[in-house]
Amino acid sequence: MLKRTIAMLLVVLLVAASFVACGSNDNNNANAGNNADANAATNEAADTTKEFEGKKVGMVTDSGTITDKSFNQGTWEGILKAADEFGIAEKYLQPGGETTDDYLTEIGNLVDSDHGIIITPGFKFEEAIFLAQDKYPDTMFVLIDGAPHSADYSEFRTEANVVSVFFAEQEAGFLAGVAAALESETGKIGFIGGMEIPPVQKFGWGFTAGVAYANANFDTTAQVVDYIYQGTFHEVDAGQQIAASMYDKGVDVIHAAAGGVGVGAINEAKTRKTAGENVWIVGVDVDQYADGMIEDGTSIILTSAMKKIDTAAYDYIEAYLKGNFPGGQTINLSAKDGGVGLPVENPNLSDDTAAKTAEVLAGLQDGSIVAPATVEDLTSFLEAQGYTSADGMVY
Repeated sequence: MLKRTIAMLLVVLLVAASFVACGSNDNNNANAGNNADANAATNEAADTTKEFEGKKVGMVTDSGTITDKSFNQGTWEGILKAADEFGIAEKYLQPGGETTDDYLTEIGNLVDSDHGIIITPGFKFEEAIFLAQDKYPDTMFVLIDGAPHSADYSEFRTEANVVSVFFAEQEAGFLAGVAAALESETGKIGFIGGMEIPPVQKFGWGFTAGVAYANANFDTTAQVVDYIYQGTFHEVDAGQQIAASMYDKGVDVIHAAAGGVGVGAINEAKTRKTAGENVWIVGVDVDQYADGMIEDGTSIILTSAMKKIDTAAYDYIEAYLKGNFPGGQTINLSAKDGGVGLPVENPNLSDDTAAKTAEVLAGLQDGSIVAPATVEDLTSFLEAQGYTSADGMVY
């Protein structure tokens, strides 16, 4: 009897061991499969990095810095993303001045150090790229917000090694104007521009039109009562003074499309918000929410009229690397293309405002709403909304 019991115990133990072994094999097989998938993904990334090994992307900044919270920074962030994902080297150079020769010097330095694609942000590079495209035909150039032309503007020409990228700033401004009208408590709104150039003008015209659209369609009663071009993109103190003057007049929302001048406006809003005033800034070019943070953890950035500069920089670097660079073309990126808009997250907008701006975005994308891109179009737009010159809307 004892022998039989021992024998049966041995059988049970053997069966249990076989189940454990099977389970262990199943787990090992599953782990092996997962490891294989992970290794395949890693190898694929490594292959991509190896494919573009030795490639370099360069950037020449304008008169601002790489941390200007605007155009330079947005471009550089797109370059950094591409460099990280494709395993290529990146470098930026800041010129010693603002002349065409200054820009050409740094472009030449990047070419000499084997940077195969160079990105230049802004209209100030138009003449430099006009000359560089001929001098360096084997180098690819991305000119953001500009078209290559001769010094006397007698010739505009974009060669096969250049792509010019423009944005529908008026659409981004329009969306921001709608949001500003919906959120303003005083109904008084302002606009601060930097230099009076087309991209800045289009932000302002679109912003004014957006305020008027909200009044006509969403029962707001806001007015753009102050509208100023400071004349530069770098005078921070001037931006702060202009913003202070507007806030003193009862304005509670200012759209600042002005680079460093806009930074000054942000500083003034932060000071006043810390002191208990309910004032706002609408940012520009990039999502400036973090730049408006104050000590209590909130931000004075109501929303931002964004141009997806970083996406454009990334996309054309990728096109260059993969052999489909759209050289010789002038490309206009709009809301329909995902090239402009408000940030995905807007903590300071109410749910109702977010819903209404999403509705307007859909209208811009399908063409049922057209944001004015010229001052003449803005005048016609305001008239269509029932405004006259005596109604107080300035631009």
